[in-house]
Amino acid sequence: MSSILQAKDVVKKYGEYTALNKVSIDVPKGSIFGLLGPNGAGKTSLIRIINQITAPDSGEVLLDGQALQQFHVKDIGYMPEERGLYKSMKVGEQVLYLAQLKGLSKAEAKKRLQYWFEKFEIMDWWNKKIQELSKGMAQKIQFVVTVLHQPKLLIFDEPFSGFDPINANIIKDEILQLRDEGATVIFSTHRMESVEEMCDHIALIHKSNKVLDGKLTDVKRQYKSNTYQVGIAGANNPQLRTMLNEKFELTDANFKSIDDDLKVNIQLKSGDTSNDLLSYLTSKGQVNHFVEVIPSVNDIFIQTVEKNN
Repeated sequence: MSSILQAKDVVKKYGEYTALNKVSIDVPKGSIFGLLGPNGAGKTSLIRIINQITAPDSGEVLLDGQALQQFHVKDIGYMPEERGLYKSMKVGEQVLYLAQLKGLSKAEAKKRLQYWFEKFEIMDWWNKKIQELSKGMAQKIQFVVTVLHQPKLLIFDEPFSGFDPINANIIKDEILQLRDEGATVIFSTHRMESVEEMCDHIALIHKSNKVLDGKLTDVKRQYKSNTYQVGIAGANNPQLRTMLNEKFELTDANFKSIDDDLKVNIQLKSGDTSNDLLSYLTSKGQVNHFVEVIPSVNDIFIQTVEKNN
């Protein structure tokens, strides 16, 4: 898969502080790319460089194979965590002005704005001032401004901040739709469940260094431990637990079950397969629950950050 954005050995310093230390990322076209990291890791510094708000001290950023230049502003839509709308300006005047800054004619901007305002059922907000809107309402306006010029690369920094669950789901569906229509999305958030649900690729920055990246399924495969969550009928059978404990590495599992099960996590030794395990378990009792333990993005995030502290 070809890349829309490549950052190569990007270094950014603020005085004696190094915000980015030779960070490289490769964002595939048509993907949703999760840019992750604790507060202060360097994510915002990288996003600001991609948006040409600041420049790297060394290294380079390529968009569609070209060194990033000023005219690329029309190809990028950026929704910052700290929203940048003018509070005392009317919504309609503001969105028209910002759309024209992105290269749209006034007529084309009005046409596209009508589509989005009707879609979000917000036409009656046109003459309101931003300061009259709730945080969630202002977020919707910011989203429209970000996507209006139909950029090939969209960057969302904490896009669900301020939204209730219903509106967060609406915005999530719109982001997925934009991806399906050909846009590429860089997605920075602390909501790991959103990363789990939406991202195809991830990169994790910690203490100014990239410490993990790749296709999400490959990263999960790398972190899984050949462990299975098992429920076997006979919770009050100490002999069964002793037998399993002698053969496998066992820990207690916690999952909901309508049966009175012995609930354990079983880690297999190298070379053993799930079929081997299931065959053995069914010879000892009734297996009511058998699931491979796949690490969540949250588990991977915590484990990687702790490992690199």
